Amino acid sequence: MNSLAIPPAQRDALARWLDHLRALDAAATNTLTAYAHDVTGFLAFLAGHHGEAEGLGAVAKIDQSDLRAWMAHERGRGVAARSLARELSAVKNFVAWVADRENVDASAVLSARGPKFRRKLPRPLSVDGARDIIAQVGEQAREDWIAARDIAVVTLLYGCGLRISEALGLTGAAHPMPETLRILGKGGKERLVPTLPATRAAIAEYARLCPYDLTRTEPLFRGARGGALNPRLIALVMEKARMQLGLPATATPHAMRHSFATHLLSAGGDLRAIQELLGHASLSTTQAYTAVDAARLMEVYEKAHPRA
Repeated sequence: MNSLAIPPAQRDALARWLDHLRALDAAATNTLTAYAHDVTGFLAFLAGHHGEAEGLGAVAKIDQSDLRAWMAHERGRGVAARSLARELSAVKNFVAWVADRENVDASAVLSARGPKFRRKLPRPLSVDGARDIIAQVGEQAREDWIAARDIAVVTLLYGCGLRISEALGLTGAAHPMPETLRILGKGGKERLVPTLPATRAAIAEYARLCPYDLTRTEPLFRGARGGALNPRLIALVMEKARMQLGLPATATPHAMRHSFATHLLSAGGDLRAIQELLGHASLSTTQAYTAVDAARLMEVYEKAHPRA
């Protein structure tokens, strides 16, 4: 989207808003990039929709008819409902920031509802499936240390519920692995995650066999040539393992994180505690796992109940 189509005052405001998010909210780089793209598209549409160059005050005074016209335009060019809901969230955030500085009431716009869409449920593995994956990834590598590395990474994803980027972002300072691990997650937010004995043992075995010096400041997980491990290699290892085990295509590294949360919930884990362990900013994100658990219970019921 061409930002030159946006009036200068609005373009400057967008830059200052992004700086604000970066400095005060510690927004992740990918989040800022997406926000910049979404709001740039909205402001460019607004300039064309009104047919004239407008100042910053016009942004704070937009009404729901402007939003409806923009959303219709986005749907018309093929933007899916889920993506449009994300764009609308960014636009409302920006409009609220501008309205606050222009001393304008933007409540009418901020109350606008986005398109409805069905959220995709997480696709966890069964307990046995997660266990089998961990065992199978160790059968892929020709070198013992690489096999131990792959087992350690996947065990860490499942045992601690980490994102692959969080696991591969660990340095040698995480070895020996403590009973509580400090994780730097999305947006630079820190959280504490307990580690299981099996996870600590897998990391220790990898470190014992690894031919490279795992210094405190260098990556904990190494590639074959000693550099930082590429996450794509773990995805490929899991892809091969799940094909050998006959597991679905949804058995990805991120599915281990989903499995961690779902299995904790099934065992009676508290939803708020699971939210903290996963590093979710909103409880609504974590609540998706309650739907997964309920869906699995219904599946078991329908298969097992004699009158189903």
